[in-house]
Amino acid sequence: MALLSKFEKLPMDRPSIHGPVQCTYSVFNGKDGKRYIQLDTYGSTEREIPGKKSQSLQLNEDSVAALLQVFERKGFK
Repeated sequence: MALLSKFEKLPMDRPSIHGPVQCTYSVFNGKDGKRYIQLDTYGSTEREIPGKKSQSLQLNEDSVAALLQVFERKGFK
């Protein structure tokens, strides 16, 4: 699990599109009184254990705002 804190641009040498997987989200208040969103992704059907939780990413209000700025700068609206 990871709490995302900042975003840095890194060019990709060989961009490729990954296969689709399920993603769920939860919004909750932390013990610190701040709001968080957690994104959980699940293994693809080709994985050894299909549907098993693969990754969890958490964003707080600051990192959500930073990610929205990236989207806006790159034309994702």
